[in-house]
This record gives sequence, C-alpha cells and structure tokens, in this order.
Amino acid sequence: MNKCKREILQLYQQGERNFQRENLRGLSFKGKDLSDADFSFADIRSTNFRGAILRGAKFCGAKAGLQKRWAVLLVAMSLLVSALLGAASGLAGLIASGMLQPAFIQKPHPIVLGVIVFVSLAVFFIFSIQQGYMPAIITVGFSLATAVAIGGIFYGTVAGIGAGTAAVAILTIVVGALAVIITLTIFVARVMSGAFVAVVGITVAAMVAAKIVVVAKKLEGAMRYAVNAVDSWESKAIAGGVAVAAVLLGSYIGWQANSEDEKHSLVRKIAIAFAAVGGTCFRDATLTDADFTDAILKSTDFRGANITGTCWKNTIKLDRIRPGETYLKYTKVRELVKTGEGENINLNRFNLQGINLKGVNLTNASFIEANLNSANLQYANLSRAKLVKTFLDQANLTGTTLTGAFLEDWGITTTTKLDGIKCDYVYMRLPPEKRPDFLKLSTEESLDERLRRKPADEDKYFEEGEFVEFIKPLVNTLDLYHNQAVDPRMAAYSFQKLQKDHPEAGIKMRSVELRGENNDKLLIRADTTPEANHSVLDKEYFDTYNRLKALSTEQLRAVLAEREKDIEWYKGVLSAAVNRPGVNIEKYINKGNTIMAENIGDQIHGNEIHGVVGDVGEIHGAVGKQGEIYGAVGNKGKIKDSKFARTINESQEQQNLAQAAKDIQELLAQLDETYPSDTTMDRMKIATEVITQIDNNQTKAQRILSAIKSGGIAAVKQSLNHPASTFVIAALEDWKKSK
Repeated sequence: MNKCKREILQLYQQGERNFQRENLRGLSFKGKDLSDADFSFADIRSTNFRGAILRGAKFCGAKAGLQKRWAVLLVAMSLLVSALLGAASGLAGLIASGMLQPAFIQKPHPIVLGVIVFVSLAVFFIFSIQQGYMPAIITVGFSLATAVAIGGIFYGTVAGIGAGTAAVAILTIVVGALAVIITLTIFVARVMSGAFVAVVGITVAAMVAAKIVVVAKKLEGAMRYAVNAVDSWESKAIAGGVAVAAVLLGSYIGWQANSEDEKHSLVRKIAIAFAAVGGTCFRDATLTDADFTDAILKSTDFRGANITGTCWKNTIKLDRIRPGETYLKYTKVRELVKTGEGENINLNRFNLQGINLKGVNLTNASFIEANLNSANLQYANLSRAKLVKTFLDQANLTGTTLTGAFLEDWGITTTTKLDGIKCDYVYMRLPPEKRPDFLKLSTEESLDERLRRKPADEDKYFEEGEFVEFIKPLVNTLDLYHNQAVDPRMAAYSFQKLQKDHPEAGIKMRSVELRGENNDKLLIRADTTPEANHSVLDKEYFDTYNRLKALSTEQLRAVLAEREKDIEWYKGVLSAAVNRPGVNIEKYINKGNTIMAENIGDQIHGNEIHGVVGDVGEIHGAVGKQGEIYGAVGNKGKIKDSKFARTINESQEQQNLAQAAKDIQELLAQLDETYPSDTTMDRMKIATEVITQIDNNQTKAQRILSAIKSGGIAAVKQSLNHPASTFVIAALEDWKKSK
C-alpha cells in the first residue's frame, strides 16, 4: 500500500528510517529533514526533495526521473515542436530553391541572391559539423548581415528585399535544425530512428502544405515569388534536398550532442533542461554522504545541491541529470565516480571539492592545482599520481596508497586525515618534462632534473607508518607569502614581533623560499603548535609589515633600531634569500654577513677579555683570538705570559663542551638516515629536528644547555662537521634564549 507524504513524515518523526521500495511518485518533501532515511529501491519519479536535508540518506537502486504522464507529455510536445519547425524547414527549402529559378530572377531579382543563400547554407553546414552549432549561427548571421548591406548598396530596395528573404530562409532552416537536434537528443537510441522517419515525413508534407499556402495567397512579396518559381521537378528536388539536408544535419548534431561532444554541449544542456521539467528534484538539497549506488537518475535536477561525499557508484543515466555547477558537470568526472576507474585521468585545475573517490583506482592520475578540499580519498590508489599544488584541506586520505606520487607543494593542512597511508617512497618535485604549460619552469630551473625522492637513497623505503611521521612536520607550517617585492628588514621585524607577541604559538622559522617566475615573491614558512590559529597569525604579521611600509624613512629607521639585535639573524637570512637568490644561505651566513653565535658566551673576539683575572694574577677565563691581554691583572700586578691561544687551565667546562658537541654530532648522524641536507630548507628542517630531540631528552638537554651557557655556542660550532651545522648553531642560540 502506497504511503502519503504525511504518513512518511510521521513515521520518520517516530524513528522509522526504513522506507525501502516505497512508492513516493509525485510527493513533495520540500525543505524537510530526512537525514539517514533509507529510500533504497523506492520509486521517486517526479518526487520533490528541493531544499531537503538528506545527510547520509540512501537511494540505492532508486528510480528517479519522470512519471509516465510527464514522459508522454514530453514526447507529445517534442513531436509537435518538431512538426511545426519541420514544416518551416520545408517552406525555407522552397524559398531557397525558388531564388535560383528563372521566374524569380526575371521579377527582377539578381541571381547573386540565390548564390548567397546556398553559399551561406554550405558554410552553415560545414561550420556546424566542424566547430559546433552556435559558432555556425554566428558565422552565417554575420555573412547574411554583410550580404544585406551590400545588396542594399548595389541593387537598391528590390535587392534588399530579396536579401532579407534569403536571411529569413536561412534562419528558418536553422530553427528547424535546432528542433530536430533537441528532439533527437531527448529521445534515447531505441526510439531515435522512429523520430528521424517522423521528422522527414513531416518535412516532405510541409513542402506540399507550403504550396497550398501560396495558392491561398498567404505569402507576399519576394517570398511568394520565390515559392511560385518552384514549378519543375528539378526545382522541387532542390527544395526537398535542402529540407532533408537540414534534417540530416540536425540528426547528426543531435547524435553528437547525445554522445556528449563538447562542440554541442549547449544543445545538450538545453535538451536535458527541457527533459528534466517535472522530473525528480534535489535542487538545493543537502546530500552530504548520501548513497545513490545503482540508482536510475535520468531527468533529475541536482542544481545547487551539496553533494559532498555522495556516492554515485554504478548509477544509471547519470549523464542525463541537471548538474548545475557541481563537479558532476564534467563528463569525465561523471564517468569516474560511476565506474571507479581513473587510471591516467587528467583533472588538472578541476574543482572537485567534496568528491567521493573512496577506493577508486587513480594510478598515474593528474590533479595539478585541482581542488580536492573535503574530498573522500579513503583507500584510493594514488600511486604515481601528480598532487602538485593540489588543495587537500579537510580531505580524507586514510589508507590511501601514495607510492611514487609527486607531492610538490601539495596543500595538506592540519585538518587533512593522513592515517594509515601506504607509501614506499614519494617525489617532492615534478620533473620538467611532466609539467603542464601553466607550471613550466624557467630555463635555468629546467636544467635541474632531480625529483627529490624521499627517502633520498634509492635503495631505501619508508617503513610502515614512517611516511606520515615524515610528512606531518610539513603540515603545521605557518605560510607567510609575500606576493610583491619584500623588504628583509621589515619582514624580520614583523616575524620577530609575531614570535614575541605569541609565545604560546611556538613560532620557529622553518624555511625561506623564493617564488614566482622572476623570483620576486617570497614565502616564509614557520613551525607552530597544532593549536595555533594560522589565520590570526598571518593577519597580525602582515598588519605589522604594512604599518612599517607606511612609515617615513626616518620613522622606519628609528623603529628598526629598537630591535636591531633581536632581528639581526632573521634580517640576514631574509636578505640572503631576497638579494642574492643564487647564493646558498648557509655559505652566506658563514661569511659573517649575519651575526650568528660567535659574539655570545665567554669566547673573545678582538682584544676584549670576558674572563676574570685571579687573585694571584692567573687567568682562568678564555682569551681573545689575538692572544693579547689588555685587561686587569691579579693582586701581584704581574702577568707571566701575555699571549695565549687557549685557556690556561683545563676545566670541566671544556669536557662539558666536548660532550655537548659529541651529543649533537651523534644526533646529526642519526638524522642523516632519514633527512636529506641538499638544500637550505632541508638543513633548516634538520636543525629544527635536532632541537626537538634535545628537548625530548631532559638529561641531554640540561647537559647541552649548561655547556653552551658556560663555554659558548661558538666553541660547540668548531667541533661540528655537518652541512647543517650553521643552522643548528643558530637554532641552539634561539633555544638557549627560550630557557
């Protein structure tokens, strides 16, 4: 027994969720909340779910579309429109043929008008097939407008009337062809041949009807003369040929549109919109995580619907829906979500937000700069896929296979689910030959063919769970992107102020990267705590930076002078990146252009003494590099030796420094197993990890802190031998200040 709308809603309010196999034809649930309801195998033809909330609802095997009475009405209207416009095509054929006949030319009408008509027809037919229906209309319309103007100039009023008649004939044929296209697109293949025969028969009959109309003197002027001129079998054959050619052209374009040929996409959209009138409506509905597996969806309206996480597996007639601006508007995407086969698919720059690709084969697929925010990629196979600059905020990658994928600048965030990812190795750079035109490298960058494999050793692979541990540190970064030329001094001040104002965010600079075709843009990446609000931090950073930009030169100099010592290191690193992009930042720092740790601690630079002189004139502190002592002496007022290269007495401090350096060197050796050190960014990552591991070992942390406070960080630096040693020393200095 069929249930009415009220019964369905009452049962739902009472907790019933099972509405399988119910007959819901023609019912309206507009704006109702039916979340988690099960409408599997139900008849929902012409049912109105507009604006309804259907989160998690099941429509597996449901039958959507038109009720029978709507389908019959649609067919009747299609045949009626086809008959009327088919008759118009027949009349146009008579006019076109008559304009070439002697009787018409003698009225007088120049023969050039008839030539124009048939040349325009030929152009229209050719353009319709090669370029599409709409470009053909535009081309022929322009040509006819030109012909009218020329006719009016050279042949006067009569020629102008004749040219106008030609325009009427062409446009009438165009309209007739459009009617056939729409009709044949609506009809499925099993009735297409019958529709074709019907339209042809109507067209031929229309030619006879047109002749009767002429006899009845319903046509006037040049059009009447043209039709009357068709009095021989040859002229009638030409007229019939024009009309039948229009029908054949319409049939061809209709078939192509039905096959989703992009040239005729507009025709297809019009036909589908016409066919969906009175069909099942999900317009503006919330269909988050709904399931349409095996459902029949012909003539169904999904415009404006929220289809995040919706399952479309094995759906039928998904190509006959009204998708609006959802991801289902793409032909290849509809096929993908229906079949689950996406090997080698190219979806670069597609907006696929919220798409459900759970378990789909996406081997070697390309998603460069695609929007996959909120996408369900659970257990999908993304081996060798290109996820370069792909947006993945709130995406679910649980159990996804990523072996061999290209992850250059991929857009994972703290909300991206990365649990249980299966991955042996990845590449952090897309090679030049695989890049699309919109992602081409400069000539110099193209010479670098390195893929930056992780792990870097070709013989090594990620252990189970290791990839997630490798990639997670890259997720929590605060990205401060300057899209215009940047002043290193102001950037350093803004960054240091952000650190000082938000100690709870744990902001630490991770890397500085040049961006843009001309290396004129800058990206500063910093580590933060997971709880840090990156939106707020980004805004405060650029608010500070923009305020500095608005200052006069004198005001800016005064503001920067207040924190000169605090920002010196950041200013040096940023200056190296901005002003000398070809120079390795580490080497730049080693040349002394930035103040690192050498001026800190008890080690003496120049001729100053930071140690103390004992009561008996013995020196227990360290002396300067110059070896000269110009400070105070002991009570006895005498110094036995005025030149020293090392401390006079061996002390526990030296042993502590040696042990601290050894601890750090061992950490660097361990990190070499999993972290590369080829680039500046790699070395910064190593330095950050060194500090993290030191903090995780209280005994080691206390020993190293005590050593660098008493003996100086520079002394530790002299004992380190590693490409990242300069960055480690800088990180230690920052770490020491925080203690």
